Amino acid sequence: MKKFVFVILAAVATACGGHAATGNDTTGNGTDSTTDTATVQYTLHEDIAQMLMVGFRGQTVDSLVARDVRDLKVGGVILFEYDAPSGTRKRNVANPEQVRRLCADLQALAPGRLLIGIDQEGGNVSRLRTAYGFDANRSAKATASDGDDTVRRYARLCAEQLQRLGINLNFAPCADVDAVPPCPVIGGMERSFGTDAGRVAECCRIWIDEQSKCGVMSCLKHFPGHGSAKGDTHKGLVDVSATWRRSELEPYRRLIADGRVPMVMTAHVVNRNTDPAGLPASLSAATVSLLRDTLGFDGLIITDDMAMGAITANYGYAEAIAMAIEAGADMLCLSNNGSHYDPDLAPRTVALIEQLVAQGKVSEAKIHRAAERIRHFKGKLQ
Repeated sequence: MKKFVFVILAAVATACGGHAATGNDTTGNGTDSTTDTATVQYTLHEDIAQMLMVGFRGQTVDSLVARDVRDLKVGGVILFEYDAPSGTRKRNVANPEQVRRLCADLQALAPGRLLIGIDQEGGNVSRLRTAYGFDANRSAKATASDGDDTVRRYARLCAEQLQRLGINLNFAPCADVDAVPPCPVIGGMERSFGTDAGRVAECCRIWIDEQSKCGVMSCLKHFPGHGSAKGDTHKGLVDVSATWRRSELEPYRRLIADGRVPMVMTAHVVNRNTDPAGLPASLSAATVSLLRDTLGFDGLIITDDMAMGAITANYGYAEAIAMAIEAGADMLCLSNNGSHYDPDLAPRTVALIEQLVAQGKVSEAKIHRAAERIRHFKGKLQ
């Protein structure tokens, strides 16, 4: 396996409020010279909770999210501006000071380091909107067309803002290569840096470096490539087998080889080029093997949102959760922001996975390895 360095330079981080990593040698196996999670014993219950990245309602910490973070010890939470079940805005986000307080209160509750994630790509996918007083931003396509300096400027603005707010994980940059005609939810929304895989890789490199300097973990998405999809996986399964090009792997190949990628999100697309069985990539052991074994990725793998139509319309919840874990996902993205909201989603999912383990449908060893990897990477953040 390849070793990679999650670079957070202390000297540069000073410009982002003084954040610097506690260590910078990460191998993905849970041990290094600065962090040795193997010396601490965790229960199956605790390790399952670490695998959950959960969405919640509210702009302040209430008893339910406190339960999930403090008592259940979930691995992370994800913030949204729009609440899809109710069709209302300002779900977790009202203004910069409110978000800063929310993140600080969440971290104060967490027994260990909590991942606080958000989708802040710029342009159409921005949970931190300028209308609420957050920094101006531009789409990936717009910045890339203006050159590296513009890409770097907006990546730095985003990273510095996230650092000030206490958000330590951004589900960005988008590593999808734009196809012609464009995918309606990728190229059509200007989320891709362009049609050239090499250019996409370079823009992603800039984003990862700028976020890393500010102590913000980057998550490349959507593996193995969503830019050639003709449909929207929020609504249902999309098959890219006939339109996908192998060059869509190139941004991942280059950045993983350079040791720059801490996290990758798998897509819900069907791609028979990477999985002849036709499973969505997020549920596909063959696709995860491509990422792990062929490309040599040692970082965290998280699924795309398990509340999206591609999953909910085709798989039962227990079935999808079991398949994702068995495929090799380290974390499950549970936005709780699909067709309905479940205030007990986190404890219900932990209990479900415990039951799946007892039934022999999910490997306990895989859960422990995933949780160990998660804690290892959290140890690289401040």
